[in-house]
Amino acid sequence: MTPADLSVLQLPVDPQIHPDGGRILFSRRMVTSKNKYLDHLFTVSMDGSLVQLSQGEHGARAGRWRPQSSDVSFISARKEGSPQLYLLSAGGGEARALSVLPEGTLEKYAWSPDGRWVAFTFRETAPEWTDAAKKDREERGLSLPPRVLDHAWYRLDGDGTFGAQRFALYLLDPRTGAHRRLYDACAVGAYKFAWAPDSRELAVAHTLHADTWSSEVRDVVVRVPLRGRPRRLEGLGPARVGELAWSPDGRRIAFIGHRRAGDVFDVGNMRLFVVDAGGGPARCLTEDDDHCLNVMSLSDMKDAYSFSFLAWSPDGRSLYVSVGTRGETHLGRVRLRGPRRTELLTKGRFALGVGPLDAAGRRLGCLLGSAVRPSEVAVLELGAAVRPRRLTGLNDAFFARVETSRPKSFWVTAEDGWKSQAWVMVPPKSARRAGRRGRIPAVLQIHGGPHAAYGWAFFHEFQCLVAQGYAVVYGNPRGSKGYGEAHAEAIKGRWGDRDWADVQALSGWMKRQKGLDPRRLGVMGGSYGGYMTNWAVGHTRDFKAAVTDRCVSNMVSMTGTSDYPFGVGSYWPGNPWGGLDDIAPLWDCSPIAHFDKVTTPMLVIHSEGDLRCNIEQAEQVFTALQVRGVESRFVRYPATTSHGLSRGGPPDLRVHRLGEILRWWRQHLG
Repeated sequence: MTPADLSVLQLPVDPQIHPDGGRILFSRRMVTSKNKYLDHLFTVSMDGSLVQLSQGEHGARAGRWRPQSSDVSFISARKEGSPQLYLLSAGGGEARALSVLPEGTLEKYAWSPDGRWVAFTFRETAPEWTDAAKKDREERGLSLPPRVLDHAWYRLDGDGTFGAQRFALYLLDPRTGAHRRLYDACAVGAYKFAWAPDSRELAVAHTLHADTWSSEVRDVVVRVPLRGRPRRLEGLGPARVGELAWSPDGRRIAFIGHRRAGDVFDVGNMRLFVVDAGGGPARCLTEDDDHCLNVMSLSDMKDAYSFSFLAWSPDGRSLYVSVGTRGETHLGRVRLRGPRRTELLTKGRFALGVGPLDAAGRRLGCLLGSAVRPSEVAVLELGAAVRPRRLTGLNDAFFARVETSRPKSFWVTAEDGWKSQAWVMVPPKSARRAGRRGRIPAVLQIHGGPHAAYGWAFFHEFQCLVAQGYAVVYGNPRGSKGYGEAHAEAIKGRWGDRDWADVQALSGWMKRQKGLDPRRLGVMGGSYGGYMTNWAVGHTRDFKAAVTDRCVSNMVSMTGTSDYPFGVGSYWPGNPWGGLDDIAPLWDCSPIAHFDKVTTPMLVIHSEGDLRCNIEQAEQVFTALQVRGVESRFVRYPATTSHGLSRGGPPDLRVHRLGEILRWWRQHLG
């Protein structure tokens, strides 16, 4: 495996099974010769037969079956300006545009069950930032306009700077192309929505607050009719509301959420709730288990690290959910009556991303991935034994000639007796033969989040490291999801404490292994993983070198430079705008406060366009290292990249990043 293999791998996304259960619609993502990602629509039958539906250089994403037909809708930017919704007839021919939207961002959409309407969220581009306005300025020799801001919610990493513009919920008539704004009561423009089975209204969830950093989270569910006034469900109870699903008989609304009003970071388990469609208190159906319904294994082959799935069975007696546990992702079932717990229907060491059910409730389309192979499209047959069956082999030819390493799972115990799960990958046989004999160098990888999880998902970066002769060790210290609320809660507002104890247990394990060289250990991580890498070099000299990527270094300055400002006295104690006593809790857990002790050579990687962890966090690290005379190198990626560069950035820059990392380890670990 090499860094350049990123441009060869094909990735399926967004599986959607046809209501008749015979085919699965998905997008295949590839890297083009022009250094771009291109998605095109395919279907795969139950016998593995592939049919390509879309063509051209503009691509097609978010494919959906139109109800009551075999027509396929999708989003594409086939013309200049805003992406539009298109419809491809089952009979073939050219796709036709369903929408005529102004320039802006089309986020997500859903067909009404009767196929007559499309609900979608859309944010129009401010007039001064449209392509037409840009062209006019260039012709007249004018400067870029200033941004005049009245609210701290004006940017989002991966989305960019949008100022005062907000998403709203719209309704489209696909017969005429006419659209109208249906609902826009959320001050920050973030919505979850689901159609009622009679196609006459939607259930919409959003926050009540005008900010995203409030110390008290309070979401609402609103019934929004196509005609008439919206009506909020009173007496709901829970604080956070995620995915929604209306019961087949229209009498209930299910949702993923939790009751923790002060939990802005969603540290607690996301559970399953059901509420009467007329309102009243929500009933938790998973009160008796310790599963989180919003987590899946991290990978550098996809953007997100959390995932929620929710679907009713056709008879309305149970619901299906996605469950992340101990590095695995499974399909779960929760019965409306009976024990309040989640029944895991699948088992195995894999990462499963599921899509909707067919009309009979017998099959689901899904993405099936493992630690040695990226995801492929698969089908789940619901029955006595639920096992995913792989349907595509988009990367079979590639992996027939490329050697990979299979991780081995183990557990470590911290000084206080807490146990955490970890994995080790050793170089394939060919890499070991090519390297020196005896003990091998090892790199400890620390994941971001921190409320995320490593697991049995494919990591191209890890495979590149083991191919060059390094062992890779990674784990889920306290703060990680998938091990119960207590494990995730243990570091709330206290990074660098119990999580550091678990990281030390892991590095201690590395030093005791006969096959690993304790004199050639490295540590690296991104985002929170960069935070913990910075923390490690300020508290130990166990590591010969380090790589800190899109890091956090100073919690005080981070508060005012991130796209998500910290709420005072919520997740974090203290007040960054108060006196020294108020600042102390944030400063005490800031890695930069301990850089007077750092002697470890460090590679610092960051994107100038990172809105989550501003590049000033990396600048503080690099400046401190340079002033103190510690060997260091700073690689700054352009403002056109974001926090997610390593998993979704431009292909050539992702390859460059991996090249810098491998060069650093060769220099310092051999």
